[in-house]
Amino acid sequence: MSATLHFGPELRRLRVEAGLTLTEFSVALNYDKGHLSKVERGERSASPELARRCDAFLGADGELQRLVTRPETDSGTAESPAGPSRWLVGRRAVLAAGTGALIDLGLKLGGQALSSTDDPLLPSFRMQFDQLRKLGQSTAPKVLLPLLETQTRMLAGLAADARSVSRAPALLLASRFAEFTGWMAQEAGGSDAALGWTGEAAELARAGGDPYLGSYALVRRALITMYGGDAAGTVALARRAQSSELPPRIRGLAAQREAQGHALVGNEVDCLRSLDRARELLASDDARNAAEPVIGTSHVSDPAAMSTGWCLHDLGRPKAAAEVLDREYRRLPPHALRTRARYGFRRSLAHAASGEVEHACTIAGDLLGVMPAVPSATVNSDVRRLARELSRFRSSRAVRDLQPALARVLAPAHD
Repeated sequence: MSATLHFGPELRRLRVEAGLTLTEFSVALNYDKGHLSKVERGERSASPELARRCDAFLGADGELQRLVTRPETDSGTAESPAGPSRWLVGRRAVLAAGTGALIDLGLKLGGQALSSTDDPLLPSFRMQFDQLRKLGQSTAPKVLLPLLETQTRMLAGLAADARSVSRAPALLLASRFAEFTGWMAQEAGGSDAALGWTGEAAELARAGGDPYLGSYALVRRALITMYGGDAAGTVALARRAQSSELPPRIRGLAAQREAQGHALVGNEVDCLRSLDRARELLASDDARNAAEPVIGTSHVSDPAAMSTGWCLHDLGRPKAAAEVLDREYRRLPPHALRTRARYGFRRSLAHAASGEVEHACTIAGDLLGVMPAVPSATVNSDVRRLARELSRFRSSRAVRDLQPALARVLAPAHD
């Protein structure tokens, strides 16, 4: 209530200082004049979306956003049984091998290939990893999780038996399986399980001679805090993963996540600065030519550009966001259904916030049909935001027609 009482008068003061009538302001923001009037009088609370848009339009540098208490977080934090606590028979024996002799092999992220011609099993596991990663774009996470856990256990078990495979390459590949398992756990709604698997991935990587994956784990943790609406935590974690000795790709992905954290609180200057840094680092990265699986997204050709569109929306600039997201969305591969859903709903959200309601509904309608095949706790956070945005346009036939499909996707799942 105190936030509401402070927000309204401050919004009115900034609007009057800008020389805008309430009618002009409502037209500029694509918001109902009566609703804005009640917000200014403290009779209605302002949503984070409205605060972002007011901030950007009035140049308040995040001040209005800081006066709004975020509603329920959409982080998808439901508990998942797919945690790492019961995995890997003999895991301690595997990790107890240490890293001293393995580091001498020079096996690190961005360096030598994960597999070895002396180990015919490893190329087979590597092929399976690539196939599972591709399958993750069109399959429910809960379907993949048991298989991913099994493959991780098996690889770590092989690493424990030096007669079966070379220990270091097996550990490194096992770490990538564990990291991907963490991402699927997050998509299934298990943030705790996601953090646990990511931690396991870092341990396996260190034991295999890769000192860098632990820093990427910070980027993954920052993603969870970002979806939880914790801007400060997101920025702090992302900054820890940007030390100069880390590979450019990890630093670039971390800078990108930092930008998203700044955008959550309307810090445009630091957000754009972080995006510039991310763009430079990711452009200088040569890991795309390495033999091991690329770290982070493998379906977005220009992650920094896509994140720019994401951030522009959170900064209250939906029209600019829609332009960037439209352009980058066209570059996504057709088979990457999960990635297309993630950025497609962001694109729909930007168009809805720009007042292009029918176009937003058309975009969302096409995506809602594939959501049962690729359910995602993180994507659902944007579906909920879209539903709230569209609720302002109940008189639109396109919105009314879309509502049943939105409700089906957002309905609690029953096992």
